[in-house]
Amino acid sequence: MIRLQNIEKVYRTDTVETLAINGISLDVAKGEFLSIMGPSGCGKSTLLNIMGLLDEPSKGNIKIDEQDISRFSDQKLAKFRNQKLGFIFQSYHLINDLRVLDNVELPLLYRNSSAKERKILATAALEKVGLSNRLKHFPTQLSGGQRQRVAIARAIVGNPQIILADEPTGNLDSAMGNEIMDILINLNKNEGTTIVMVTHDESMAHKTHRLVRLFDGSQFNNQKLC
Repeated sequence: MIRLQNIEKVYRTDTVETLAINGISLDVAKGEFLSIMGPSGCGKSTLLNIMGLLDEPSKGNIKIDEQDISRFSDQKLAKFRNQKLGFIFQSYHLINDLRVLDNVELPLLYRNSSAKERKILATAALEKVGLSNRLKHFPTQLSGGQRQRVAIARAIVGNPQIILADEPTGNLDSAMGNEIMDILINLNKNEGTTIVMVTHDESMAHKTHRLVRLFDGSQFNNQKLC
């Protein structure tokens, strides 16, 4: 589902050149749940952003669902990202002035879906994460765990084949973190969604199929867990 070949990412300023990703090659199979771990600053989020087509590599090649992304125009890339990928962030990235239902509908605005269809799909996504009774609430009226559930609903509302999650349990206590992981595991197991998750939590990582460890921008361990 995802193939990275010799990916390198260099950030440059007038005086400094920083190698964030150094020659990483990685395949993620369809239906796999992969976790990525490593110390702060090792390139985990940079790698996830490259997988999610939010950032371009300085070198290397990316294929998503057997399609060579380098050949895409910006417009085609944006459409492909909207249809294939769902994103979950540690800090939720919800819009506080919008109700929960409206936040979840946002990705569908770029698909020319009707208002009725958007409402039906967003309501169904919120039901999957156990928030069907919070449709008219605002994010500021929710707990951290509930806001992360909204973020997951927004990520899955368009039925993406791939979910990329950056520290989805990082701001939560252990009990709520386990609940969020259960939702992701169910999406992977029951709907076949491919998931790549960056985490600092060893216990969460060991609930996934495979663990890749990074150090100083390079891959130094690839461990199959189940």
